[in-house]
Amino acid sequence: MGARKRISAEKRKEERESLYFAKLRNVPTSPRKMRLVVDMIRGMEAFRALGILKFSNKEAAARVEKLLKSAISNWEQKTGRQAENGELYVTSISVDSATMLKRMRPAPQGRGHRVRKRSNHVTLFVDTKTDKQN
Repeated sequence: MGARKRISAEKRKEERESLYFAKLRNVPTSPRKMRLVVDMIRGMEAFRALGILKFSNKEAAARVEKLLKSAISNWEQKTGRQAENGELYVTSISVDSATMLKRMRPAPQGRGHRVRKRSNHVTLFVDTKTDKQN
């Protein structure tokens, strides 16, 4: 690794130390279905978002709830403080498409229709409101 590349890599590493996030990769649901759940909690207070996810009847909500708990835990571990109600917010959350499994389904007259089994990646960032204002 060259000197410039190492310096930029270290700089990126330092910037990530101040970010509190969790990633969920290769979830076997379509990104569109996951975005419906994610849009419900974007920008919301973390513990309120947990309550909404807990009582949502969508299948993807349970996975996002677990991811949000992980992000809160990561924040607590990095800061050394206990998360209080009204302190943490979901600053950003994104859903990206992941690999797609392509399968064939038999169709009439010897044809085959393509079935695309989609999957996605979810990245969730949490932070305090006071840190965002400074």
